Amino acid sequence: MTSLPSFDPAVFPSPCYVCDLGLLRKNLEVIAGVRQRTGCKILLALKGFAMFSTFPLISRYLQGTCASSPHEARLGKEEFGGEVHVYAPAYTEKDMEELLPLVNHISFNSINQWQLHRKKVQDSSRQLRCGLRINPQYSEVKVELYNPCAPNSRLGITLEELKGADLTGISGLHFHTMCEQNSDTLERTLAEVEKKFAPYFKNLQWMNFGGGHHISRNDYDVDRLCTLINSFQARYGLEVYLEPGEAIALNAGMLVSTVLDIIERDRPIAVLDTSAAAHMPDVLEMPYRPEVIGGGQPGEKKFTYQLAGLSCLAGDVIGYYSFDTPLMTGQKLVFLDMLHYTMVKNNTFNGVQLPAIATYDPGDETVKVIKEFGYQDYRSRLS
Repeated sequence: MTSLPSFDPAVFPSPCYVCDLGLLRKNLEVIAGVRQRTGCKILLALKGFAMFSTFPLISRYLQGTCASSPHEARLGKEEFGGEVHVYAPAYTEKDMEELLPLVNHISFNSINQWQLHRKKVQDSSRQLRCGLRINPQYSEVKVELYNPCAPNSRLGITLEELKGADLTGISGLHFHTMCEQNSDTLERTLAEVEKKFAPYFKNLQWMNFGGGHHISRNDYDVDRLCTLINSFQARYGLEVYLEPGEAIALNAGMLVSTVLDIIERDRPIAVLDTSAAAHMPDVLEMPYRPEVIGGGQPGEKKFTYQLAGLSCLAGDVIGYYSFDTPLMTGQKLVFLDMLHYTMVKNNTFNGVQLPAIATYDPGDETVKVIKEFGYQDYRSRLS
């Protein structure tokens, strides 16, 4: 069960993402324990969580960041420090010019991309470690939108494509096949990777196990993960990297919102000052149903409402929730687990106000509003 915050939501602007620093530290301690038990290196995946005001804290526990673009790589370099890794399905010449001064590791998605950019990387004055993303053609991800090994996937190099390729200059391989899964999935995935790609390991220095590891979840089998990493390193002598994004901020933050109106229909609708489409896209894409403090499943409690967003999108609906007492206009509602894949994916559709960003430290009950957004933030994205 997600831990509940002890703060009063009234002290925050609305809407507002709130990072609970105590819960964030708890996640980081679990994740750092994997590093201590295995010697592997663990990177913050910026695509999942990039709240850089928390980087001074996170960088005490993790060894660097992984990026998917020059902008993310620059943020990792300038705000986090440590190692900076990058992978993208393809790079432009301009991307390479921007990335080479920033990154320590660069992974390529195809043999074509490696051959295209190889000379530029090798001519760099910096010593870069180059890798290839592989596709073991095995995944247990159920939602096709998030399945990197779906049929005809563009992500990664298959065994057939790797055969006969000149891998001179390649020091590691990278696979990412998981999404919100436990270490038993990694165990089965790793068996497939070894079965297909082990002959290539002898000339390598490192292996990146990618992301999707729900390490900080209460039921995650950390012991199994550590055993898998230690045994893999013992068999092949390769340095192992993990790059969780979601696990860093899992259950560590909330989205504070306000009821603006109650519309009476077959079931009453509460219109909020937040939006699934603009502020929590995974609710529509995954799909995902966040918990609400004090809320239950439809019909579980006496009063059931559809919670709906502020945009003009007809499907901007967060879901149906029930409450012990009727909702009132002006009432604050708090959505749980709202840090990962929210700030990094939100948008200004309809010019809807972006949520403020704040922190709460339960140790001394300190509340800090880090940033609020206004018209210029909306305008600056347009021309």
